[in-house]
Amino acid sequence: MTATLFACYHHPEDPAAFDEHYADVHADLGRALPGLQSFTGTHTQPGPDGEPAPYYFIAQLTFPDAETMGASLSGTEGQAAVADLKNFAGAGVHLVTGSTTTYV
Repeated sequence: MTATLFACYHHPEDPAAFDEHYADVHADLGRALPGLQSFTGTHTQPGPDGEPAPYYFIAQLTFPDAETMGASLSGTEGQAAVADLKNFAGAGVHLVTGSTTTYV
């Protein structure tokens, strides 16, 4: 069973600036995390009822296990990624972690 970090970003005041910083800076910090197995990002769309999603962007980072994820996030690379949040995620971010089961 793998371990996953979901970074759920609230809607920024300036989506273009958020996207530019994420692509040009923050994604590189994420890719540098030791033990990272996969890293994806999703720009959310309105729900079936047309209501905006509660988050603007959700990043999913997968690690082989919780121990590897914990060590990676608490290490130098993880600290650099967390420190960068103030540079583009002013609207806020919720970080959620957990064990992940693959069904397909």
